Amino acid sequence: MTKHAVRVARVFDGERLVDGGVLVLLDEGRVAEVHLGNAEAPQGWPVREEPNGTLLPGLVDAHVHLCADAGADALGRLAERPESDLDAVVEVSLRRHLAAGVTTVRDLGDRRDAVLRWRDRRGRDDLPTVAGSGAPLTSVGGHCWSLGGEASGVDGVREAVRLRAAAGADLVKIMASGGVFTPGTDTTRPQFTDDELTAALTQAHDLGLPVTAHAHALSAVEQALRVGVDGIEHCTCVTAAGAHVPGELADRLAASGVAVCATLGTDPAVVTPPEVVEMAARAGLSEAALRDGVATLYRAGVRLVAGSDAGLGPAKPHGILPETLVEYVACGLPATVALAAATSVGAEVCGLGRRKGRIRPGFEADLLIVDGDPTSDITVLRRPLAVYLAGDLVR
Repeated sequence: MTKHAVRVARVFDGERLVDGGVLVLLDEGRVAEVHLGNAEAPQGWPVREEPNGTLLPGLVDAHVHLCADAGADALGRLAERPESDLDAVVEVSLRRHLAAGVTTVRDLGDRRDAVLRWRDRRGRDDLPTVAGSGAPLTSVGGHCWSLGGEASGVDGVREAVRLRAAAGADLVKIMASGGVFTPGTDTTRPQFTDDELTAALTQAHDLGLPVTAHAHALSAVEQALRVGVDGIEHCTCVTAAGAHVPGELADRLAASGVAVCATLGTDPAVVTPPEVVEMAARAGLSEAALRDGVATLYRAGVRLVAGSDAGLGPAKPHGILPETLVEYVACGLPATVALAAATSVGAEVCGLGRRKGRIRPGFEADLLIVDGDPTSDITVLRRPLAVYLAGDLVR
């Protein structure tokens, strides 16, 4: 449908809520006009009426694993799966995100650049937009080594970054510390030297690519901040004593402007298997510690982005981002801040801030309608009424 309109009770435009009735005109896949109050649509324009609805930009999940099917040991099983199978997994994953109102994802766990090749081969206008890192850079035998991103030494990490750029990556992800789901890695220590991390960052920036660092270890977060990465994933600040974000570190993260993706959010209907609980406990990653860390980051003014880590296992299915936002609010974030983390801020972090993540004239009409006001009840995001991609109703 080329020209049509949506009338709702209120709109969250990517930064703030505007109440009192809103009419949004959509034309050629973009937002054409936004009218407050009781404006009338142009003659001949079909209008969707949602008298208690809130219109938002389509959500942005800034940390997903599209190749992972959210089954048990989803990342571990990737090593043996043929790429022909991965194409189907990627598309199913994206459809589940779309059903939840997510219209853009940032893939940070690609298996040997399969998502990047799928995107080049199978670009689809009926699925969410994908920004991707390709296989994450990791040390030899390091976290997620089976995804194909092992590198060592200054020259090795530079070459690995060049390969990501050549494959069409939109950013570089580097595993600055070990991770919970890779046996033998250490969540309390860095995986690279300062020189290696600096080499990766410098090479990436020379090629026009931002760098985000997976960092659980407090020492790895300190290292990433010292080197000057653009983003930090998890930022749990684990030591041998457990996970704790020091207030003075949060202040420095805020002053740096680095984007932090805390990857909260799990399916409340899924009981986490005891072995996963045990692994997290060994790594010092209790739910209470994670929430306390996010609260500390927010109070310090850290630039928070919303990402779910979708695909890792049954408690992290694709399309779980609304639960990430519910948990952000439970950590003390105002709902408008949580929503901005999943719209305007998320789009900016994905390099798409000039065309996605806001409802304003000229921006792409990737939109979500929910029944009720998410700034007073964030859980209404669990029940989308409608989802639009480039102005077309897809749900």
